[in-house]
Amino acid sequence: MNLPTLDRLFRPESVAVLGGGAWCRSVLSSLKGIGFDGSVWHIHPAAENAVPRIEDLPVPPDACFIGVNRMATIDAVADLSKRGAGGAVCFASGFAEAQDGQALSAALLAAAGEMPIIGPNCYGFVNALDGAALWPDVHGLVSVDRGVAILTQSSNIALNLTMQRRGLPIGFVGTAGNQAQVGLSEMAEHLLHDPRITALGLYIEGVGDLDAFQRMAQTASSLGKPVMALKSGRSEAAQTAAVSHTASMTGSDAGAEALFARLGIVRVYSLDAMIEALKHAHLYGAAKPGPIASLSCSGGEASLMADGADARNVTFAPITDAQDRALSEVLGPLVTRANPLDYHTFIWDDVEKMTEVYTTMARGPAELTAIVVDFPREDRCQTSAWDSVEAASVSARDASGKPIALLSSIPEGIPEATAERLMAQGVLPINGLEAGLDMVAALYAGRSAADPQREIVRSGALSRAVILDEAASKMELALHGADVPTFFLAQTPEEAAKECVPMLPVVLKTRGMAHKSDRDGVALGLATPHAVLAAANRMGSDGFLVEEMIPDGIAELLVAVVADPAHGYVLTIGAGGVLTELWRDTQHLLVPATEAEIDAALDRLRIAPLLAGYRGKPGVDRATLLAAVRAVQDYVIAKQGRVAEVEVNPLIVTPTRAVVADALIRGEL
Repeated sequence: MNLPTLDRLFRPESVAVLGGGAWCRSVLSSLKGIGFDGSVWHIHPAAENAVPRIEDLPVPPDACFIGVNRMATIDAVADLSKRGAGGAVCFASGFAEAQDGQALSAALLAAAGEMPIIGPNCYGFVNALDGAALWPDVHGLVSVDRGVAILTQSSNIALNLTMQRRGLPIGFVGTAGNQAQVGLSEMAEHLLHDPRITALGLYIEGVGDLDAFQRMAQTASSLGKPVMALKSGRSEAAQTAAVSHTASMTGSDAGAEALFARLGIVRVYSLDAMIEALKHAHLYGAAKPGPIASLSCSGGEASLMADGADARNVTFAPITDAQDRALSEVLGPLVTRANPLDYHTFIWDDVEKMTEVYTTMARGPAELTAIVVDFPREDRCQTSAWDSVEAASVSARDASGKPIALLSSIPEGIPEATAERLMAQGVLPINGLEAGLDMVAALYAGRSAADPQREIVRSGALSRAVILDEAASKMELALHGADVPTFFLAQTPEEAAKECVPMLPVVLKTRGMAHKSDRDGVALGLATPHAVLAAANRMGSDGFLVEEMIPDGIAELLVAVVADPAHGYVLTIGAGGVLTELWRDTQHLLVPATEAEIDAALDRLRIAPLLAGYRGKPGVDRATLLAAVRAVQDYVIAKQGRVAEVEVNPLIVTPTRAVVADALIRGEL
């Protein structure tokens, strides 16, 4: 669908409301309340002052809200499409989400033809930029000249977000419903082209059309407009088979994480954090990741900031010598100069000195300066003494040219009027320490470099996947450059004992068993044929794998790729071995991942110090380790669409090698 086809629907000059229930009356009220100044027609066969039928309208409407049952909705969409209407919001439920709804969804799509439809099973939208609301309920938006757009797959979430009281200017709120025709991504891409839209917030239950989602991200990147996403739930299409450790830890959530990182979409984990992140995006655009500065006139607030930042991997910028001298001159010898800075109350209500302290902190290496302050209740307290904080922060923003925020310890600590006033003056109000630090972590903590233009390797859905055993899996990976141990297969304990002599010491494994180490199916360091024979007899298997023992192991890693049809192939790197699920020390990347991305992911692991050489121990050969990860990825790319899962666990890394000690492959092979 060409994006201009949404213009008439989203920016209508005429609106028709079809139906007679309370929902339709609410739409008529919403249009009046938002100040819509175009033509409005109520379509109903019996209502007072209504137009009886669609064909009786004087002209084709630009937009129509259809508030009738699902069967009547299909007929109405067909009639509106024939009349040349600009588009429709379909409110009715009972389509794709119902057991008998698939055929009705197809009929609805056919009825629409080239006319865009939003929904079904959605509230519609409120356009506060142009004063149009096809919305069957209350909302909290007011007219704005510029603002963010928020799109959701939940109508109630959208409604709730319109009621925020934190100074966020919202220009457009829309819901996508079942996305029978126009999806969330198409709506978003259209809105991003509007110069009045400053940023985009998404509440996502499922990405849906991956190509459209990537195009939307590419548009946002090219226009320099930040996108914030809150994703809930787990996609049923994601691979969740439990034959490997990986499947229990990746799935759709890891896929979403990797996809958002690749596309440059900032992921948040709460509605509160989304609101604060959108305020930041509206005011300052995209954030430059880096350390922050924190100031407060309370040691308690400084401690809360320090603890909260540490829990979220947010770092504080060091105080430079120049900053230290400047702060000492203003604050005197009784104030410890540090970051977070407790500047005490010696200079409180002295705007000039407060400005100097705030500006000094902002001019250092910090990318964001957050001043912790809670304003008193205006209905119960005299608040004039707090005017100094606002005045000083505005002056510091002007003097430093860098992002300045006032951050309250509790959400109510910055009143709505104060937040709006701060936003108008270029200072970011952050409502609540927890949501604020979540936002700071999402925007300022280190992130993988985004590359929305890079091709995403699609996985597809596999219907007849088979599992290769360890030996076959290793042979497959060896063909793509993986280092696998020397091994042979034996049918009997006696054969294993006889043929192992040139390889001693060896590892003995039973064949045809997943999670062998959990079932006494692995014996390590067998130094004699007798030991091999005894171990094989204890296992009682019909077949054995005998392989060289890998000495000098520094660490055991997990390297795996899982097919996630919702997001693409997901590469997982983490701490491996039998305690993989317990440690859950993993990083996730989208395939194909560059060597630089893989290298950075390894550095983010908690076991990274082991790889570098810990307490005098040798480190791994980094180039060899990277080559091992690439070999797994190369195999998946070569088998694109036919492989569901590859797991190497453990990958034993030594000072000179990275050896595939165990492997599993599942797919249509």
